[in-house]
Amino acid sequence: MRLAERIASPEGKRRYVRRLFATIADRYDFITGALSYGQDRRWKRRLVDLAAPRAGMRALDLATGTGDIAFALAARGALVVGLDITPRMIELATAKIGQDGQSRPAFVVADMLALPFPAASFDLVTTGYGLRNVPDLTAAIEEIRRVLRPGGRLLSLDFDRPANAAVRQMYLAYLNVVGGTLGFALHGDPDAYRYIPASIRQYPGAARVAAMMRERGFASAVHYPVLGGLMAIHDAVRD
Repeated sequence: MRLAERIASPEGKRRYVRRLFATIADRYDFITGALSYGQDRRWKRRLVDLAAPRAGMRALDLATGTGDIAFALAARGALVVGLDITPRMIELATAKIGQDGQSRPAFVVADMLALPFPAASFDLVTTGYGLRNVPDLTAAIEEIRRVLRPGGRLLSLDFDRPANAAVRQMYLAYLNVVGGTLGFALHGDPDAYRYIPASIRQYPGAARVAAMMRERGFASAVHYPVLGGLMAIHDAVRD
């Protein structure tokens, strides 16, 4: 079955994404750096700067991976929980605790479509490359809103789906070729990172995602272009 067909349904995407991230977890930090030519950390710093964390702020980092954003928020005094559906990602993130002697987020394995927290638990929710990977984007936005306090913020970094057809095709072709090469070299499976362009093809794009946030109870939602619009950061405030 072709990759696009495997992730065409919510259930198919759920199964595929869970298997994929379990497979690539130990290479995750390397691949995010390689595909971004080292810019990934700079983009995440920009997200954290926009979030403006402060001492005592309650923050939840979704799809935390190995914890880059969670540790950056904690380093500025926030009380952080990092959450990921992949147990191996959480193992890798937990192994980093205490390496700098200061930043100590808590990490949990859970599904961002069924967050194990009461309503209005957090001042801030962040995610890097999380929303594009969920099998039900609407449900994810609603669940994020539920756990945010009124006036709380959501900051999300992700790939965008360029509106210009020519730019979009070149962008996706680049990701397909590079992703296929890296997937084969690292895992013997060219589809491992071809998932990225396949998921972008299904993604509604940053402008539409911002509109979905406003439709689902966020008082405001804007997006900032990153890398000339090939990436985006969403900034939304709960009503």
